[in-house]
Amino acid sequence: MASLCVFAPAKINLFLAVTGRRDDGFHDLISLVAPLDWGDTLWLDPLAGSSADTLACAHPDVPTDSSNLVLKAAAAFRQHLGTGPPFVHFTLQKSVPAGAGLGGGSSDAAAALRGLNQLAARPLSPVELHACAAETGSDVPLFLEGAAVVMRGRGEINEPLPSTARAVLRGREILIFKPPFGVPTAWAYRQLRDHGAPWYVPAATAEAQLARWLAEPVWATLPLGNNLEFPVFEKYAALPVLLDELRSNFGLRCRMSGSGSACFALLDPDSPRAAIEQTIRKAWGPEAVICATRLGGN
Repeated sequence: MASLCVFAPAKINLFLAVTGRRDDGFHDLISLVAPLDWGDTLWLDPLAGSSADTLACAHPDVPTDSSNLVLKAAAAFRQHLGTGPPFVHFTLQKSVPAGAGLGGGSSDAAAALRGLNQLAARPLSPVELHACAAETGSDVPLFLEGAAVVMRGRGEINEPLPSTARAVLRGREILIFKPPFGVPTAWAYRQLRDHGAPWYVPAATAEAQLARWLAEPVWATLPLGNNLEFPVFEKYAALPVLLDELRSNFGLRCRMSGSGSACFALLDPDSPRAAIEQTIRKAWGPEAVICATRLGGN
């Protein structure tokens, strides 16, 4: 069997409202999420005679044992299928940093599911593949959609956008920038939980805000919000200080994505990119990750 290469796009939470804690310990959320044209790359090489899937990644911070979501996704796939293609060696090329709120690990897992299903001549239906993804991680189903969605539940429920809204978002320029530190997702949600109601967004409020925009989708009125900024900005002051500077100096619409620490700014054709990047480097140093990309999806 031939080797296979699968693209694993990063995602951006353009709008994120965490509305409360669930009985199962997760949080309910409502989010407008879009894939990016920037991400990781995953290779699948069938292994003749092997009894297990294996993973290699040159990035020192990425585990290559069974704790990695790629191998967890592969295990879920084989459990659902009962049999499957030959075991494979995954080679992961990382571009999306960890602890960024960009969904890199979840996207890698979805890429593994898509790749394995292709190698096996697509024996799993979209519904079955979605079930594998939901078992692997809350955000993983998102990356099977291939388009911007409204995400609900703990992240496993994804509603495709109307075609008019998808057209407004697709191809828009966006700047991703991350400081040299990450934010643990579990910590951010725990802080939100401990602070309680004042930091949660009522579900009805979030749904109404999204519904107004979806009824008349215009780029200039795209709703941006993220109440996970409350706990993260309280501890990591470097984030709100820079975002305020970018808003003040360049008039940018910018927020944090997911649980951070990556942030994003919506770009216009006349945005002074060099000056913006210089401002970010001055604030966060040479190790900051900066990537100009576009909103992707079909």
